[in-house]
Amino acid sequence: MAKKPASEKTSGKVASAAAKVLKDPKASKNAKSAAASALTQKGSDEKTSAAVASKAAKVLKDPKASKAEKTVAASALTQKVGKKAAAKAPAKKAPAKKAKAK
Repeated sequence: MAKKPASEKTSGKVASAAAKVLKDPKASKNAKSAAASALTQKGSDEKTSAAVASKAAKVLKDPKASKAEKTVAASALTQKVGKKAAAKAPAKKAPAKKAKAK
């Protein structure tokens, strides 16, 4: 079984498809969200958020979605933060509560 690279990045081909989707007035909002995410990840270690991953999944299920839209959605899903990776990420500290003055 092939090992998955440590960090996925958007290829030039996918970036081109993402630009095409963003320029397309007929592209759905979900497809445009996935395209924006894919372009953000071009050349960086950014990951797809759960919200964008959900939108990308809807694009893949949409029979009316274009090939470019599906390419971008698939790329966005490939770059989603997995449960294991999210569990290893440092937890954000909650802001300290202020004590009430008496």
